[in-house]
Amino acid sequence: MKILVIGPSWVGDMVMSQSLYKAIKANHPDSELHVMAPAWCVTLLERMPEVDKAITMSLGHGDFKLLARRRLGKQLAAEKYDQAIIQPNSMKSALIPWFARIPVRTGWKGEHRFGLLNDLRSNKSAFPLMVEAYLALAYPKAQMKSRADIPAIPRPSLNVDLINQGKALDRLGLDRARPVLVLCPGAEFGPAKRWPEGHYAVVAQKHLDEGWQVWIFGSGKDVPVANTIRDRINPLSRPNCHVLAGKTSLYEAIDLMALASRVIANDSGLMHIAAALNRPLIGVYGSTSPLYTPPLADRVEIVHTDIACRPCFKRTCKFGHLKCLIELMPEQVIKAGRRLECGESPAQPIVLQVGEPPHFVSDPGKRSEPQ
Repeated sequence: MKILVIGPSWVGDMVMSQSLYKAIKANHPDSELHVMAPAWCVTLLERMPEVDKAITMSLGHGDFKLLARRRLGKQLAAEKYDQAIIQPNSMKSALIPWFARIPVRTGWKGEHRFGLLNDLRSNKSAFPLMVEAYLALAYPKAQMKSRADIPAIPRPSLNVDLINQGKALDRLGLDRARPVLVLCPGAEFGPAKRWPEGHYAVVAQKHLDEGWQVWIFGSGKDVPVANTIRDRINPLSRPNCHVLAGKTSLYEAIDLMALASRVIANDSGLMHIAAALNRPLIGVYGSTSPLYTPPLADRVEIVHTDIACRPCFKRTCKFGHLKCLIELMPEQVIKAGRRLECGESPAQPIVLQVGEPPHFVSDPGKRSEPQ
């Protein structure tokens, strides 16, 4: 059996998609699995042993370009896929498998997809977690009535390249002499997910005073935030606080994060990467909620405020006060770290057990689908 998956475009969603790919391989051990995704997600696919081939989506973010999709579909027709699974809900994401004339085209009911999909699923609300909605697509429609029908949730587990890890340590002048606190203060989604730099700095200083070192990860867009955190650190401690934002590829970020003794991250792609590496993780939630996209790992503490207006799932605060983040004090995160430490087992960044996370109540979270 040969299967094409049209994957999501957000890094965190792609990490959670590995649960779907594991389920496909468990159901069809001899299948050949190809996944199409934007270039920035191909790095993740190459760290997932379940994926036999990663195909770069050549169209830009949000491009419709009907003729280009038709050409791409015609090219993929030569692969003779038996089934396509379309993870995004957009119409344009379903066009390529339709043009490729893949006989079975599976996906959730979305915008104007009747006809484009012939294995259409309509009971998505019965699968409250995003990962559950992904996993349901790996099984026959008649078998998937609700979340109770999912046998188990195989957790994401990204491979680590130890050779690349060593090269990255050397290139960036890093060492492992002190335990590593990783901070991920950015969030591509928007400012309503970003915990204040001053709060991050307080937590970082606490760890530095206790003999840790701090690595601050992020993209080039996160460099100002990372520098602000470092500038608020006691000058005597700054040599042990390293700004890696904008200095690492995603390959390097994965391999270096595998060395973390603890990760503190906003609800972001890097948070889900830390979970897939099974790092002790504190997930900081502002406008979003762990009831929809929780990190899928064993050693996780979730922190958030309980003010009336959250979760709103907005990119920016409609009231302009960002209380859901500002009122989440550093001491709450420090206490979460202590709880992690008390129950922490020896670090195993590569090998994970398959298991099922706690079930949560559904959230009405909506995400854009740029494919």
